[in-house]
Order: sequence, then C-alpha cells, then structure tokens
Amino acid sequence: MNINDLEEKALWLRRELFEMVMRQKKGHIPSSYSCADIMTALYYGGVLNYQEGNADYPDRDRVIVSKGHAAMVLYPILADIGYYDAAELQRFTEPGGLLGMYADFRIPGIEGISGSLGHGVGMGAGFALAARQDGKSYRSFVLVGDGECYEGSIWESAMFAAHHKLDNLITIVDRNQLCILGRTEDLVELGDLEGKWRSFGWDAVSINGHDFGEISAALGRAGKTHGRPLAIIANTVKGKGISFMEGRSEWHNRMPDQSQIEQARTELGLEAGGAGA
Repeated sequence: MNINDLEEKALWLRRELFEMVMRQKKGHIPSSYSCADIMTALYYGGVLNYQEGNADYPDRDRVIVSKGHAAMVLYPILADIGYYDAAELQRFTEPGGLLGMYADFRIPGIEGISGSLGHGVGMGAGFALAARQDGKSYRSFVLVGDGECYEGSIWESAMFAAHHKLDNLITIVDRNQLCILGRTEDLVELGDLEGKWRSFGWDAVSINGHDFGEISAALGRAGKTHGRPLAIIANTVKGKGISFMEGRSEWHNRMPDQSQIEQARTELGLEAGGAGA
C-alpha cells in the first residue's frame, strides 16, 4: 500500500474500533487510537511476514501488544487478514464471544497475554532468541506504552536483549506522554527515551508516530541494526482521531455520552445512528 492507502486503512481501523467499543460501552479507545497508525503500517505496509488465513504460519513475525489494555487494536486487523470471522467483532466483550477486553491465547494471532504491564519486551526477547537458536528468520515486534516504561522488567529485558545482540527484536514505544493518572513527565519524568534505550545498547530512533513516511522508514530498519535490538520512539497523540479525546488522560477508560458519540461519529466519517446511538 502507498501512504494514501495506509491513511485510509488507519481510518477504517479507527472506525471499526469505535463501533466495536460502542456496542458494549467497554474498551480503551484513546490508547488504541494512539497506536492505530503504527499497527496499520506493520500489517498493511509490507513490513510483517505473515500468511493471511493462517495464524500458525511457523515463519511469521511475532507481534506483541505489551500495553495490554490496547490489545483490541489488533482485533479488526486479525479478522481482516482471515484469522477469525469478522462477526466476532460484533460480540466484543460479550459472554461466549472470542474477543475479550484483554487479549488471550484463544484468539488466533495473539502471541502473548499482556494485561499486566511490563512483560512484552521479555516475551519478544524470548521469541527473538528462540528464532536465532532454531535458525529461523522471523522477527519480534513489541509495542509498549511510555507509562509502561516505568516498569523495571522493561529495562531488565532491554539489557538481556542487548547482551544477546538480538537484532531481530524491535520495540516500539507509544510515546503519547499520558497514562491513566496524567502526564508522564509530571508523574515520573521519562525524559529522553531514545537516549535511554541507546544507553542500554540498543539502536534507537524517534519518529512522528502518525506519519506513515516516518513510520515506514523506521520499521524498514528492522533486522538491519547489526547486532543491536531496535527501539522506535513513536511520538503520538492519545485519542488521535477524536478531538475531545486527544491528549486528555481522563479519557483513558471513559465512555462518551450520546452527544459525544455523535460528534465522534461525525469526525470519523461514520453515519449517524450506528452502534451506541
């Protein structure tokens, strides 16, 4: 896909996520919207190696959404590439449905459970080391939140990956500068995340996480960092795509009222009177 196509696909993803959440009034829209462009570029931008309709393809690249409250960002994508029936999106969080608030191994295409923050980089490092030991070419892509970078396990895994020279491991930090309690720099300052990852022995680059040109260029470095894992610091806007949610920590797990639903539907280009109306 070219950049225009990717932008259209990202809008499709945001629309699907909004409809999915509004049916049951459950889910984390802002956390998913900040990384929607990144996930679109991964799956539709010619980056990932995967087979449509075959979630168990042994040489597939592994994708872990470590910020588990946003794992639902993958649900429409995994249905779209044929891993399960798209009708499951209609049953999001319903009893008996496949798709829960947090992802689990029952869902084809989900590589790790990540409701508890801080474990995705370690899982990704394990996959990357296993690939090397087994002589496989697949890579591991891990999406973490910036607030998640408060977790010590992130940095333990970073040291492990650098020590083993896992250049088949790519961590993408969703740097929206917000977590559930407020702004990261007001709570515990994270500062120069690119510099921090470099200090742990990683290659690192900072990008605009909503610019498909920059996202694609950064992802194009995957596997080409000559013995160093790659950290991509993606500067994003939490809630990107719905104006009243953008950059507002109070919308972390809050649901819009009826007038806000209609405003969001207008901004997303959805027809009035859809799910949640």
